[in-house]
Amino acid sequence: MENRGQKRTETVDELPADKRACSSFEFRPSTSNSSAQTPMSSAHEAHDAEMETSSSTSGSTRSEVDGEKESTNGSCDSDSSLRDYYRHQSTSDHTKFKKVLSSLSEQFEESVQLALLTELCELLSFCSDSSLSSLMADSFSPLLVKLARHEGNPDIILLSIRAITYLCDANPRSSGFLVRHDAVPTLCQRLMAIEYLDVAEQCLQALKKISREQPLACLQSGAIMAVLSYIDFFSTSVQRIALSTVVNICKKQNSESPSLFMEAVPILCNLLQYEDRQLVESVATCLIRIVEQVYHSPDMLDEICRHGLVQRAVHLIGLNSRTTLCQLTNTGLIGLIAKMAAGSTIAFKALLELNISSTVKDMLSSCDLSHGTHSIPMLDGHYSQIHEVLKLSNELLPAVCIEQDGQLKSDKEDFLLSHPDVLPKFGVDLLPILIRVVSSGVNLILSYGCLSVIYKLVHFSTSEMLQSLLQTATFSSFLAGVFARKDHHVILLALQIVDTLMLKLPHVFLNSFMKEGVLFAILELISPDKDLKLFPVFDGMCLETNGAQKSAFREVYRCLCYAFDKGQSSKSPENGCCKLQEDTVHNLARHIWSTFFETESMNREKGVTDILQKLRNLSSALTTLLSNSQEDATCSQLEEEIYGVLHQIVSELNEKDSISTFELVESGVIKALVTYVSNGMHLVGQETNDTANLCYRTEKRFEVFGRLLLSCTDPALEKFPLLTIVRRLQSALSSVENFPVILNHASKLRNSYATVPYGRCTSYPSLKVQFEREKGEISLRDYSEDIVNVDPFLPLDVIEGYLRPRVCNTDPKNSTVWSKDLKENDSASSHSPSYSSDSIYKFADGILSTEMVVDVHKPQDGRWDILLPSPRDTASTASSGREILDAEKITGVDMAGFQQEVDNNLQKDDAVKTDQPRRSNSEDTSQKLYFCLEGQQLDCKLTLYQSILKQQNELEHDIIPSASLWTRIYKITYKSSFCQPSSCNSGPVFSEVDVGKLRSDDDILFLLRSLERINRMRLHQMSCHRMHVFAEGRTGDLDKFDVAVYDVSQNEFVNSKLSEKLEQQMRDPMAVSVGGMPAWCTQLMAWYPFLFAFEVKCKYFHIAALGKSPAQILPSSQTYDGRSSGRQQNHGNFPRKKFLVNRNTILESAARMMELNAHQKVLLEVEYNEEVGTGLGPTLEFYTLVCHEFQRNGLGMWREDHVDCVNAAEAENPGFLDSPVGLFPRPWSPSLSTESSTPFSEVIKKFRLLGQIVAKALEDGRVLDLPFSDAFYKLVLDKELTVHDIRSFDPSLGKALLEFQAVVERKRCLRSLSEEESQDPSVGVCLRSIKIEDLCLDFTLPGYPDYDLVSAPDSKMVNLDNIEEYITLIVDATTKSGVSRQVESFKSGFDQVLSVQHLKVFTEEELERLLCGEHVLWNSDELLDYIKFDHGYTISSPPVVNLLEIMREFDREQQRAFLQFVTGAPRLPTGGLASLNPKLTIVRKHCGKWIDADLPSVMTCANYLKLPAYSTKEVMKEKLLYAITEGQGSFHLS
Repeated sequence: MENRGQKRTETVDELPADKRACSSFEFRPSTSNSSAQTPMSSAHEAHDAEMETSSSTSGSTRSEVDGEKESTNGSCDSDSSLRDYYRHQSTSDHTKFKKVLSSLSEQFEESVQLALLTELCELLSFCSDSSLSSLMADSFSPLLVKLARHEGNPDIILLSIRAITYLCDANPRSSGFLVRHDAVPTLCQRLMAIEYLDVAEQCLQALKKISREQPLACLQSGAIMAVLSYIDFFSTSVQRIALSTVVNICKKQNSESPSLFMEAVPILCNLLQYEDRQLVESVATCLIRIVEQVYHSPDMLDEICRHGLVQRAVHLIGLNSRTTLCQLTNTGLIGLIAKMAAGSTIAFKALLELNISSTVKDMLSSCDLSHGTHSIPMLDGHYSQIHEVLKLSNELLPAVCIEQDGQLKSDKEDFLLSHPDVLPKFGVDLLPILIRVVSSGVNLILSYGCLSVIYKLVHFSTSEMLQSLLQTATFSSFLAGVFARKDHHVILLALQIVDTLMLKLPHVFLNSFMKEGVLFAILELISPDKDLKLFPVFDGMCLETNGAQKSAFREVYRCLCYAFDKGQSSKSPENGCCKLQEDTVHNLARHIWSTFFETESMNREKGVTDILQKLRNLSSALTTLLSNSQEDATCSQLEEEIYGVLHQIVSELNEKDSISTFELVESGVIKALVTYVSNGMHLVGQETNDTANLCYRTEKRFEVFGRLLLSCTDPALEKFPLLTIVRRLQSALSSVENFPVILNHASKLRNSYATVPYGRCTSYPSLKVQFEREKGEISLRDYSEDIVNVDPFLPLDVIEGYLRPRVCNTDPKNSTVWSKDLKENDSASSHSPSYSSDSIYKFADGILSTEMVVDVHKPQDGRWDILLPSPRDTASTASSGREILDAEKITGVDMAGFQQEVDNNLQKDDAVKTDQPRRSNSEDTSQKLYFCLEGQQLDCKLTLYQSILKQQNELEHDIIPSASLWTRIYKITYKSSFCQPSSCNSGPVFSEVDVGKLRSDDDILFLLRSLERINRMRLHQMSCHRMHVFAEGRTGDLDKFDVAVYDVSQNEFVNSKLSEKLEQQMRDPMAVSVGGMPAWCTQLMAWYPFLFAFEVKCKYFHIAALGKSPAQILPSSQTYDGRSSGRQQNHGNFPRKKFLVNRNTILESAARMMELNAHQKVLLEVEYNEEVGTGLGPTLEFYTLVCHEFQRNGLGMWREDHVDCVNAAEAENPGFLDSPVGLFPRPWSPSLSTESSTPFSEVIKKFRLLGQIVAKALEDGRVLDLPFSDAFYKLVLDKELTVHDIRSFDPSLGKALLEFQAVVERKRCLRSLSEEESQDPSVGVCLRSIKIEDLCLDFTLPGYPDYDLVSAPDSKMVNLDNIEEYITLIVDATTKSGVSRQVESFKSGFDQVLSVQHLKVFTEEELERLLCGEHVLWNSDELLDYIKFDHGYTISSPPVVNLLEIMREFDREQQRAFLQFVTGAPRLPTGGLASLNPKLTIVRKHCGKWIDADLPSVMTCANYLKLPAYSTKEVMKEKLLYAITEGQGSFHLS
């Protein structure tokens, strides 16, 4: 292991075992709360705790370490000699066992018996599995039991019981033999007598072994009480052994003898108060199983309650509990409390008296449902815990139908009536959080559970209670969203809530239900054309739990009727019948309508609110004016009228709480705004000849709309309009979207062999397909194979490419060419299903992320037409082929920038096509195959799996039966076509997913995308506005370009419901690639990535780039390898590879490393020449050193580097760049080539190496220290830069260019006036009272006199006539032609490791976090929460207090130095200190006599700071600063 910062050498013997240096293969992370330990010390501690000397443990430890050494060193030894040795040893041991058995059978004196027992224990400790036969074990059993009953000599008793313990290890069947000879009663008698403590401890060891195989015999012999009666006499380690015995016994419960368990309950309840985590978890497991045993006996549950179980369990599950339990145990305790509340009135009353609603609120609030920046990450088993919490919440309220359960329900109701303050407190605590859980997009089971609690709460609350609850939660808008769910159970609960509310508070909710759309939702349910199907069976739907969890905590429900039923153990009846009748929902909806609404409004129009009618009028007025403007585009008065209506709409939308989500969606305002922003180009019925004029008017409208939304000075707009409208649109999107979450609930994926298209093994199942030629098809042959296994996660385009050469009537050689190309691609790909290699990515994910997202037609003139969705006219759009243009193509200020961004995204199509395997030239490339399944043509851009999901989702509900999907045989017909049909490339973006009849989500997404662009370009827009003001002469102050513009946080554009849905989908076992998820996941992420939180994007990036689900990557016992939240990498499947580097030639070593490993999927670890350290710390430092080397002066890579490249090579230490605004490539003249210019050639090579380093660090989860500018990230993301972006990396040049541009605009404005007044346009056009000619500027790039902007710069000076050309040339040289080759070289290097296309889901700021971690390292509040103190230090130790004060006083540079000293990297991973893995640990360093003379040292691979106990804070700060500044640069033993 790497250690550094050591001032003097210490001998190993002087150090504790946990502080000695270790090599990389010796170190293992500790799974407990203690600090990391070596395997040797861990083995010894385990041995002491268990009091065993069995050879199995030590042998496995030795073999594990030895095996890793072999894999690390690459050596392999023959084991034939070992087999001979063990064979000989087994024969020898067998002979010795016979001899001991014979001697023990005879009556010898006690000294001889002691010697024989000692020899027997030694033989049993080290014998092999074949040395002791079952017959021999059976012969030893009665003798050992007899000796265990010996009276008088405790040594004989101790050795005989120890031999019994070892006998269970040596032969698995020994437990049965011992039970048959009454070993268990004998051991129990010894425990109850407890004459000798060591004998009692050995009895516990023996019972633990026997109880694993014979729990029932132990139970019947009274072993539970025997091990628990005197448990307080033993140490903690022995108490753990005793509880392990009880746990083993409780696993096999006997329903006929519950009393055998019940007598242990008082002791177990008392043990729950202990602080040892392992002990408490064992006790909790025992109690959970006991409660399951007596669940149907209220009397026994009441008896358990009297021992204080409820109070202690509630304390343990609380967030403030001193004992932190594992998730499995915590979930089990919640389930225990729910069962107690369901079966015991005493428990029910106790829970409400303990204010259990507050505890439930805390548990639900701690779950990551909002995906905010400060939310807690989700864990495995997350939904299982929420499910148990909802079970508990349901049991805390009586059932509505009390006739079924009689007196028990009445007792609960009587308690609530006698305690009127309980129910209001329950509602205030839980109602808001339950609404938030449902609105976050959780699955049907959790939604149903929340609604069940809400319904009970509403039912049992009085009118006055409900009136007060309205102050904390809005029922109406929430219920309107619930009605969008397809499941009839959920809709029935919503109807029951509406019915109850209308009975109790009709005057309050009548208008509210009309305003929020509940009335119209009910009307939809009773409409004759409403097809609400009944789906009683989920076919294997199960809760998401950790695979390691036991079956007791995995519950499978056949129907939602039984998900929260009291009889939870029975789940559902075997026939899976639903309790609800088919017409239950329809009848209740009709009853509610006829009772409450029919008298008020006989039709929909009478239920329209005033604000809805007003919005409809404004929408209609705006639409009419926009239609007229298409006919008369020159009328300025018409534009003023349009602006007036637009201003009224924005004012109405900006009013607080005046407009409901339903009113906004139904009013048509969103569609009208989309039409305005796009100038009707999003849906044009016919082509226009005046494209340039149309785009100009669109640009102007976008500018006007942007200024209106960004304005805060208008008295009519008191609040920030952009923020208000974004929030309203987010609410509207959440209410109308219905993207399905489709989960496969297989606990383990099964491997398969996919014949089509690559012929390779996959770690997921294949789909069985039978390809058949369509009837009447004569141009194609029949496919020779009958039924083939098809890779389900590759696009149909790939399958078509495989099948076409095999069925086309062409030269059979063509199929050979295609097959050969496929094999080459397959051989270049990585193992199994991950599409992480370049060839597979370009073939599969590239298509998914581009062609599938948007329908594209490229005319002959080279312009792209983007087909985006029409919300309500989907079918007509597809048939008429009307063009729909994206907001990117029509947005305002920087039109070229937006246009280029779209073009670059769409040009992925060409890149994908050029990367596909080449066909033979003789093949008819115009012929294409099209596939049909059950008469419906499949979308060629989807995967086969997605196509099947799409088809089933159209026919069924949003839970897809997973069992039949993988077992059935799909008959797919194929046909040929020599022309491009409209069916594959027409229709809206989201035609793959039926989001219901209301297609408003398309317009909402379009408008949200436009608003997000406005927010991102806000400074550009307002600067351009000020420029126009200057041009018109309304101001002469050029310093006002720096305008203060309010912005909307990027988190406001994150949709929590969609983020939660994508989270759920990515946890699906089939999410091994983006092709294994529904199409909407890829589509939304590609075109609307701002809808998802950064953490969700990181997980999606991981699946897309490396092809593995994060759920499969994080095991239950997570190992440390530099991963952090959002940066979990697939290290489990990547082999580790060490690489030796030289500190004196860092860049050369990095180049060699990338040359050998850039294309390989290996986890690289660095070892420095002539240093002993290896592992995480040296590797992180290597990447840090490489980053610093790339920032040296004289490389010619960055703008801040003005040192001549040739002179820098001769200098010894040219120094490092100071880049406060971030690194941006230095421009090099396009006239230079890599062949003619050696310095430029080196620059290109270094950018390629830099791209490789960045990608490899991202793949391996390493943090970089490269301060790239946002503008550079934009270039990497294929975004075009403008003159406004130059200010971000060169403020002085950017400001000067903007002032020049203002002069140009001023000249243009004067010229238009001069044509009317016959004046000279150049008069009065100056820059700060200076003529342009007087600046004496030539056509060379400022700061780079050798960079000529024109061919003959000497003869051309800048003047008022050519200054616009000068600006254009500078912008081009700075952001395009001068840096394009460097950026392309960087991306080509990046593509050798990972595809750079995967990064496009991130913004520039998010990409910085992804690559370089957090800018803000820590604050004072985080230090106590995320630092661990161990091995001699506690949180109150004086040295610890001093250290925390010193760390709080560090400035930024000292924080960076401290981090690099401790971890190897000067930055923290994404998430800060909380994500540091392993956790930062401070331990006491044992020094000599002169403590103040010693220095701190570290183990960087464990983030382990060994700190001496200095006498004062001043001494500690001095030594610490010296260590972190001077202790860098080497790894040695400490």
